[in-house]
Amino acid sequence: MNSIEIFDTTLRDGEQSPGATLNSDEKLKIAYALRDLGVDVIEAGFPIASDDDFKAVKQIAQKVKGPVICGLSRALEKDIKRCYEALKYSKRLRIHIFLATSQIHMKEKLKMTPLEIIERTRESIEYAKSFFPEIEFSLEDATRTEYAFMIEVIKTAINAGAKIINLPDTVGYAVPQEIKKRFEYVFDCLGDLIKEKGVRISVHCHDDLGNAVANSLAAVEAGATQVECTINGIGERAGNASFEEVVMNLVTRKDYYKKDLNISTKLLCPVSNLVKDLTGLDVQRNKAIVGANAFSHEAGIHQAGIIACRDTYEIINANDVGWVGENLIIGKHSGKNAVKKVLFDNGFKVSDEKLKYITNKVKTLADTKKKIQHKDIFGMVKT
Repeated sequence: MNSIEIFDTTLRDGEQSPGATLNSDEKLKIAYALRDLGVDVIEAGFPIASDDDFKAVKQIAQKVKGPVICGLSRALEKDIKRCYEALKYSKRLRIHIFLATSQIHMKEKLKMTPLEIIERTRESIEYAKSFFPEIEFSLEDATRTEYAFMIEVIKTAINAGAKIINLPDTVGYAVPQEIKKRFEYVFDCLGDLIKEKGVRISVHCHDDLGNAVANSLAAVEAGATQVECTINGIGERAGNASFEEVVMNLVTRKDYYKKDLNISTKLLCPVSNLVKDLTGLDVQRNKAIVGANAFSHEAGIHQAGIIACRDTYEIINANDVGWVGENLIIGKHSGKNAVKKVLFDNGFKVSDEKLKYITNKVKTLADTKKKIQHKDIFGMVKT
């Protein structure tokens, strides 16, 4: 498979960010935006978690056409049934069942033995088959799971009927080399079964060590065909793999990854802004792709470069991701080329001597004022 499916979990894992709670109507607005963005799968929520979450998933299943609409479920019959009641209105529905497989989770959280995990895996998937045409199964804390046991669980899940196997780095513990090795091991051991059953292998990474995007891309290199991520990278603790960063890595470096996507990249910044506004979670200024500084330049050398040719310092065209902002930031590091362009673009033509004077005034003003406005520069023309 040369295509990568994007599984967006902004409305489920993303909403688990402290302070990011969304009501059902806000979730629907974001779901429509994700549909327009071209997302393959929308994880709409965790139906059994609350009445409003159930309502949100149901409303999205009823109204949002196009993407697969997915709901999260523990490996319990009551969760699976509740999930179906919310999702049954969609023409393309999926359940996402999760069960922990690491030693620490089995022992300390679930109080279950490995054999019990295997049996619960099989039973939950077989039960879900009576409701759902498509089942995704996640080995929670997969990156801290023993290799042999991981393979046993995956094989059980596939033989029981799961069509998507997700290996999450639930606590953000892994590094890219480990992720790649783990996914390659899965394909080495179960490649024939995966191909025979037409199974997708998915990755879902958290950012506790800042490796979520790099880990997700390492999994893609190893053969994963679905990436789970969130707009602006929001989510539990330090968040999830950032949707826009994963997508633009695959798009910008298609020469390297050689993967196809369905995403309309021009909508990345508008959707980022929508999620920011509805969740109340600000995006850091230096955030890749969607941050306020992502395509801004203050250093004179950089400014001279992009004035001559944008490709010198910009590997992505800002228009391709829908970025809107001030490209040339005038400050103490700026040179006369940038000052001249700002003046020229606003109808001012000055002599070389005047340009030198204004540039020096800008640098002096920058020592006392954090941000210089264009109107500050225009005022200097008359002095």
